[in-house]
Amino acid sequence: MQDTVELVAADRDPPTIDLTAEETAVASGPRRGGELVLVEPPAGPAGVGTSDVDAWGRSERMRGLARALFDPMYRHWFRAEWEGLERIPRQGGALLVANHAGAIPSDAPVIMHGIESELGRPVYGLADYFFRAVPVVGTLWSRAGGVAAHPDNAQRLLRDEGQLVLVFPEGVKGPSKLYRDRYRLKRFGRGGFVETAMRAGVPIVPVAVVGAEESMPILARSNTLAKLTGLPYAPLTANMLTPLGLLWFPAKFRLRVLPPVSFDVPPNLERYSRSRVMEEAETIRNTIQDALYDMLSRRRSVWFG
Repeated sequence: MQDTVELVAADRDPPTIDLTAEETAVASGPRRGGELVLVEPPAGPAGVGTSDVDAWGRSERMRGLARALFDPMYRHWFRAEWEGLERIPRQGGALLVANHAGAIPSDAPVIMHGIESELGRPVYGLADYFFRAVPVVGTLWSRAGGVAAHPDNAQRLLRDEGQLVLVFPEGVKGPSKLYRDRYRLKRFGRGGFVETAMRAGVPIVPVAVVGAEESMPILARSNTLAKLTGLPYAPLTANMLTPLGLLWFPAKFRLRVLPPVSFDVPPNLERYSRSRVMEEAETIRNTIQDALYDMLSRRRSVWFG
């Protein structure tokens, strides 16, 4: 499953996007002469010949297969329930922002599957270039809707194509946190996701997710193993101590879509107020955090909701 990313604004032009790690993930992308190289979408129009692959590498056939395979888990294993799904725009671009958790995050596939199944709108997930670089996994990731995180890619999807784009501003700090820190949101980077939405002229739609923390809780991390494997983190999960292994626990998922946040600023400016960007990012973080606390206070059981 893909792990989506953190967008981070910079004080200089152009803005930068951090991928899974707040300060270092951009470095995982391809470089030429020390400069980050934009991962361009494949040349040529979508759907040439018998291919259904779009300009970003997404295949509707692959997404259809993924939905068919994941639907039983979505409906019967996680038993996902949505609140406020009508707040997601039926047309036009929007940046979906959610909390992030689980050693192998289950929130991304649940959010993408739910929106695509219930609303019929595709969702693109901006993700660490690491996934694109892994043989086979990178191709599957692209076919399933993953797009390498880069400011230009985000702008094309949101502003030019009017798509729904999913990001997790906690970055790698979300899914790598220990179980004892569950549902305590980490810092939302430097607020770049806000600047991305401002620049594209689209709203941010916050989504609070309960259930992912318990689906694959991390008991400990190995920094040594992470360095050896090149992974952003190497977790020891509770699942590994059971016959489930790398399969998620059947935690009950509840998702609450919060009111969209729009910004009364002109799109596509060279710079936006740094203090305004940070203030809006913190407000959105607090809004999601408050929603999580409210949802947890109403939850009767991890397994039954």
